[in-house]
Amino acid sequence: MNVQTFSALAESNRLDIVDLLLDGPLSVGEIAQKLELNQPQTSKHLRVLSNAGLVEVHQVANRRIYNLRPEPLQELDKWLDSYRRIWEARMDRLDDYLNVLQGKKPLN
Repeated sequence: MNVQTFSALAESNRLDIVDLLLDGPLSVGEIAQKLELNQPQTSKHLRVLSNAGLVEVHQVANRRIYNLRPEPLQELDKWLDSYRRIWEARMDRLDDYLNVLQGKKPLN
């Protein structure tokens, strides 16, 4: 898992930007307006997200349009999946144990 991805997503404004871009591409100005940030601050956050590979930018006339890149998020999901399986197995064992305590299931 890329540490740069975690670092980029650790800041709340950048996480908010990613959430906004889930609905589709936006310009720097649109992102700044929706999050009530100034444009230089928004550009700085977008540069960090871009350097981490989370967003890509396209120039349209004098506007910069940002779009999410799915690959880093898919990589993150794949990494989290191993932990998801561990927790699901533990929750299954806890459920079995609680059923034994409640007399709904015999002790194996």
